[in-house]
Amino acid sequence: MTRTVLLVDDDAAVREALAQTLELADLEPRIAASFIEAKDHIAADFDGIVLSDIRMPGRDGFFLLDHALKIDGELPVILLTGEGDIPMAVAAMDRGAFGFLEKPCASSELLPVVERALRTRALVLENRRLKAQLETGDPAARMIFGRSEQSQALRRRIRQVAATGADVLVTGAPGAGISKVAEVIHLSSRTAQRPFVKRAAAGMDTAALDVAFQEAAGGSLYLNEIGQLSVEGQFALSERLESSSGTRLIAGATAELEQAVAAGQFSADLFYRLGVMRVHTPALKERPEDIPVMFRQYVAQAAEQAGLAAPEITPEVIAGLMARDWPGNARALMSEAMRFVLGADEAGEEGASDLGLVEQMARIEKSLLAAALRRHEGRAAVVADALKLPRKTLYDKLAKYALKPDDFR
Repeated sequence: MTRTVLLVDDDAAVREALAQTLELADLEPRIAASFIEAKDHIAADFDGIVLSDIRMPGRDGFFLLDHALKIDGELPVILLTGEGDIPMAVAAMDRGAFGFLEKPCASSELLPVVERALRTRALVLENRRLKAQLETGDPAARMIFGRSEQSQALRRRIRQVAATGADVLVTGAPGAGISKVAEVIHLSSRTAQRPFVKRAAAGMDTAALDVAFQEAAGGSLYLNEIGQLSVEGQFALSERLESSSGTRLIAGATAELEQAVAAGQFSADLFYRLGVMRVHTPALKERPEDIPVMFRQYVAQAAEQAGLAAPEITPEVIAGLMARDWPGNARALMSEAMRFVLGADEAGEEGASDLGLVEQMARIEKSLLAAALRRHEGRAAVVADALKLPRKTLYDKLAKYALKPDDFR
């Protein structure tokens, strides 16, 4: 979360005292003695808030407020008032000020207002970033959320596979978003303007396959859970793919198809044909650092769908989410976001409500350590460097959580 506070006051002693209060709270004050000094810091992408005195020589706090809101109507501006300035401050609230405080104000009064303004600013900037991402022309950037190495690798793989035009096998855990990845592959391809048809493989016969291929002509046909396709359907599908119909097949699977092939339940020919181009969709346990990013995106989407204002996503909410295992992956997180927007329950509490802070933080730490071990294939020395931990500290933590590097190789 942003920690920057643009502090504007013409009184040097007041500036110094307020700056010290902010620094002691781990905030980052930027000091200005006047509007002239402050204005160069204010821009639409300014990642902080403004804390300004009202009474200043020349252009006062009201002028600064009007200027800031003209640049960015969602920039929180908190005004400091002297004794007798309260009516003035109330008027400022009507003009768009985030809040006002009477000088001198104790840190117990100042910091909660500042923290609330910073959280508001962080949410505004995050929503703008997500909206900008959604409006870019790259479907992978718009639709695949997350900043982890795994998410970045997934986006790169999608673009690479989409450009080939070849048939694709998309794998992943239940709820990980396999069908979404399939759609992004289609939208990233040269045939993005052609049809994208989705069907469940279970129960499909030859006639149903023919209809699906006709509907997807020139575009992409996505078959969900390809492993559930009947033997007859598998044979028919192989024939359709051999005929070079111009329709791309994207197959999804949550089960291990290799085992089905070994057991004679799935066509080896079809499996190896699809296996030429594979895309794996990582589970949330493989990239827990993406949970806050994805949850904020899902909350923004859910709020827009419901026509409601998005609730504040506090650090406590994020901590609760991070403390959970999420076996249902992205789909479960999406459902949680919808409940959070509708006020059906408190996000992040399920499965963690009976845990104290220490236990919740331990869960989070364990999940991050496991993800790092998985990412670096159990190489503890590399993990220690990546997490910026002394090796002894890392090994102590691994022992604490019974995590064995060999299990991740």
